[in-house]
Amino acid sequence: MPVKVSIKEPLGTYFITFTCANWLPLIQLTNAYDAVYKWFYTLVKNGHHILGYVVMPNHVHALISFKNIGQSINTLVGNGKRFMAYELIKRFEAQGETKVLTHLQLAVTAKDRLRNKKHEVWKYSFDWKDCQTNEFMLQKLNYMHLNPCKGKWNLSKTPEDYEHSSAKFYICGMRGVYPITNYLELADIDFTGDTI
Repeated sequence: MPVKVSIKEPLGTYFITFTCANWLPLIQLTNAYDAVYKWFYTLVKNGHHILGYVVMPNHVHALISFKNIGQSINTLVGNGKRFMAYELIKRFEAQGETKVLTHLQLAVTAKDRLRNKKHEVWKYSFDWKDCQTNEFMLQKLNYMHLNPCKGKWNLSKTPEDYEHSSAKFYICGMRGVYPITNYLELADIDFTGDTI
């Protein structure tokens, strides 16, 4: 369910979830997993830390520690979603996927059309949970890492076998597709950018 309440704090660790419009597997259809990793790279380049993630065919879970860089966390996530949306649309156009593009155009609300929005790639807003303890962070990491193995997905037999996840790092000590910061290292990080 989308959260319409903004994150008030300028920094902190949050479990973030955003989902493709109408739960369509848009990430999988465009093989746009790398677009999510590019957003992670942009965040890390600006001093934030990716602590865990799973990129599913139609949604993304990420545990992110945000540094105060003078932009709200909602803006940072919104900008990332916008960047990824442009990339997905570009790939659908290159694939000649007019049916999907038409579906995404029809999903745009009248209000958003007035703002010149052409496609609805993501569900409005995003879900978030404030993670202030190691126990809660571990709970969210376990939840996201099990996601590919549960329910209708059945994308892998074990969490560490799913390619687009940080599970391999936490379970096997091996780097996955995207390098992360271990959540246990947060105590050693000063979010002004200095190492303690």
